[in-house]
This record gives sequence, structure tokens and C-alpha cells, in this order.
Amino acid sequence: MVWDATTDVLVVGFGAAGACAALEARAAGAQVLAVDRFNGGGATELSGGIVYAGGGTTIQREAGVQDTPEEMLAYLTGEVGDAVRPETLRKFVDSSPEMIDWLMGHGVPFEASVCPYKTSYPDNRYYLYYSGSECSGEFRALTPPVQRGHRAKGKGASGKKIYQPLARAARRAGVELRPHTRVVALENDDEGRVVGVRARTMAYAPAGVRRSFAALASVAAKPGIYYPPLRRILERRLDALERRYAREVRIRARRGVILSAGGYIANTELLARHAPRYTGGLALGTTGDDGSGIELGLSAGAVADRMDNVSAWRFIAPPSAFYSGLLVNENGERFIDETRYGAAVGNALVREQGSKGWLLVDAELMRRAKQQLTDEAIWFQRVQAESLLRTSAVRAGTLREVARRVGISADGLAKTVELHNAAISRGEVDPMGKPADFTHPIGSGPFTLLDVSVRPKLTNPCPMFSLGGLIVDEDTGSVTSTAGEAIPGLYAAGRTAIGICSESYVSGLSIADCVFSGRRAGYSAADR
Repeated sequence: MVWDATTDVLVVGFGAAGACAALEARAAGAQVLAVDRFNGGGATELSGGIVYAGGGTTIQREAGVQDTPEEMLAYLTGEVGDAVRPETLRKFVDSSPEMIDWLMGHGVPFEASVCPYKTSYPDNRYYLYYSGSECSGEFRALTPPVQRGHRAKGKGASGKKIYQPLARAARRAGVELRPHTRVVALENDDEGRVVGVRARTMAYAPAGVRRSFAALASVAAKPGIYYPPLRRILERRLDALERRYAREVRIRARRGVILSAGGYIANTELLARHAPRYTGGLALGTTGDDGSGIELGLSAGAVADRMDNVSAWRFIAPPSAFYSGLLVNENGERFIDETRYGAAVGNALVREQGSKGWLLVDAELMRRAKQQLTDEAIWFQRVQAESLLRTSAVRAGTLREVARRVGISADGLAKTVELHNAAISRGEVDPMGKPADFTHPIGSGPFTLLDVSVRPKLTNPCPMFSLGGLIVDEDTGSVTSTAGEAIPGLYAAGRTAIGICSESYVSGLSIADCVFSGRRAGYSAADR
């Protein structure tokens, strides 16, 4: 076979997982080449930039936050379930403080400023917060709540403050990056070992074409998330440029190929096939999150798992006053502790409530909420909250009237409020287990029902991304075959693979797993 390029380790997809894999492989002495279909960065660069870490990180200690590996493990055991082996989760927890130090050593900025209120995402004053369900009743029963959401320091959604320092560090370390290169097939030797890839690259296109391709890819990435029709138009233009200008090349990987090309949330066909209940959300990822990395692994005899598992985000705060409201279904009944993380709320809506739900607040909660919006919400949160209040709110002077106007059970809603208020007055545990510091007796009207249903909506969408992927050896990151054996020369990391967050997601757990699994795959491939 004729090869156009040769390296020791080839990284396919250059987001957080790919950058971490490349850095670790390079530190182990391997020559590393990374390719990316677009500009690099993946979903990480577009994200809020949260890394879930604890057990006594440098940032936690500086902030005066007390945490232990045992407390972190107790919480994550409840969230992670059986997505990975207990010993893998233990390793993830024990290495958590070192992970933050490693990221900081490569230039990722963190800050020990603790957010004083519970929120879905802190504003630009705070960079350490409760990023999961730590404060909810169910998890307080397991371990005291601790702030473990480490937000990279930067204005707005700060995912770029994670990816860009890692990318710069990789280039300084000698990692070669070839953007605008799409891997279309794996190459195997006669013994079945993965020894390289076949790809199509824009590297030989005219300079003006390459600049246009990069610009289109950039716009399709972030603005395209929020306006899917724009993304579809740009995707067609990108495909047309690839068909006309891309040249086929073969790249040899002497030690291993690492698949770190993201999940499949941007592939509507795969989503409809594996998770049809989640087609009404907003694809939170890049055009590159099309499942191509997973499909490459399957073509080599790999096994995918949990492909029906999607994280759907329905945050009810900020403002934090809304945590004291009541989430109800069509029967007027509550179905979850309102302090649970937004993905737990979203999945409960999709899986149990037919994607329909409403948040009930009284006049006092609405007054507090409007006061909090200016102080607690970052700009995009204010836009979504204002949209919710303006376009998804139904008000009435009585509970029965507001239920009637929305079309849910008036008797059910009245009974729900009665049980909720009675538990508070008697000092009993909330019927849904919500902690007492978040409960509020529903008092006088006007009452408002805010529609938090999961459906396509431009101003208040429900972001989603896939959690399933290729099964890997949890000690090495090697992709596992249908026979349960490692496929020689093939590794996977990040959302291309099953990982720590493949059962239940909380903010920061995916990027943390990208770092954990990316470093594991990079070291293993280089060490072969």
C-alpha cells in the first residue's frame, strides 16, 4: 500500500479528547499527527467550558471548599451507574485533582471564585459552582453537596478557554494538525490490525477555497447551533466544496489510530433510528458530531452501546427562585425534585411525561425571579428567561383558572399544591424530596404556569447531545470487537466512546471524561 504520510499515532478529531490524546502520546515519545474535518475544537470549544473535578483540587482548596475523594465517589456512583466499572470510576475520581493541575499546566485558566447561589451556569463573576444535582434531596442523602463545577475563566461560554490552550500546547509539543481532512475509512493489514486511514483533504485546494471552507465551518459551528436552517445551508456548501476540491490520501499509523470525533447528535438519521424521542431538541455539537467516528469503529468490527441515551437539557434557572416552583405534568402532578440538574429534568420530561411539562409559580416567586434576573443571569440566560416569561407563560388569578387556560387537570393541580403546602406547614419532607431550603408554600395569585415542554423552539430550545459510543477497554481505551477482544491498533475517546458520562450527564462531566479518556488512549497508543 502506498502511503501519503506516516506517523506513530494518528488522532482523528481534534477537540478536547483529541488534544489530550495527542499531548499524552507526544509526552510518551510518539510522533503524532491529528486530523480534523473542520477547524478543530469540536463541541468543547463551543461549550460552557466546565470541567467536573473534585476530591480536593487546587482550585477547591484555594476557595476553601472542603471535598474528599470518598464524597466525590459517593455522588458520582449515583450519577454514573453502570456506565463504567467501579474501579474505573475510582481511578477517575482519584486522578481528578491531578487532572486540574495537568490542565492548568497546559495553560487552561481556572479561578477559585465560588458562586453563592445554585444555578445552571454562573455569570462572569464566578468560576466554581454546583454543576450537577449535588443540592437535590436524593443526592444530599448520599453525601453533603460540594461545588465541583470548574469553569474555565473567560467571558461568556468559556469552552474556548479549554480547547485553545490545549491546542497551543499540542503544537508546541510537536503535534502536527491537519484541518479540513475527513477520514472516510480505516486501513487494516492482513492480520486485521488497524494500520492507518483513508481520508479526503482540502489541503491541496487553492488558498482562497481553503479560507472559504474554514469560514463556512466556523459559522456552521456556533451560529449554526442556534439556527439549524442556516447550518443545513452551510453544510451543503461545505459538502459541495469537498466534492470538488478534496483529494484522497492515505495516512499510516505505526502504533495506533485514536477515534475522538465526537458523538452523533448532528446526524438526524442516526438520531431517529436510535433515539426517536429526542428529535425535537437542539443539536448541541458541531456538524462533525455526525457519528462518523463511531461508524468507523463499527466498520472495523467494534461494538456500540447506549446509542439510545441522549442528554436533554431543560434548565428552570436562573432565576434561582424558580427552584421553589413546582414542575407538573398534564395531570397537574409533580414528577421530579425541581432542584435536580437540567438534564435529569429534561430526560424525565422526554421519557416519562411525553415531553410536556409546566412550572407553577405564585406571585411572590415571580416577583423574586424578576429581581434576580439582572444579578444572576449571563446574557444568553437572560434572553431565554425573558423569552420564557413573554411567550411561554399563562397567568390567572386562581389555580383552577390557570390550569384550565393551559389545558391541564385543575383538580390535580389543586391537590398537588395542597399536599406540597401541607408538608411544609407540618415540617415534613417534601413529597418529591426537595430540600427544605428550596421549598416555598404556594401562596396568593396571580399564578403562572410556564411551559417547559421539550419541542422545537427558536427562543427557548432544549439542547441535546448523544452519550452512547464505542465500547472500549477501560484500562487502555482500545476499541472492543464483537468477540470482546481489543481491536489491534484502534482506540477511542470522548463522546465517540462509552465513558464516565454515558449513563447520566451533569455539567463538566463530558469534558472531564474527554480529558480522562483522551489521555488514556494517547498513552496506550504511544506505548504499544
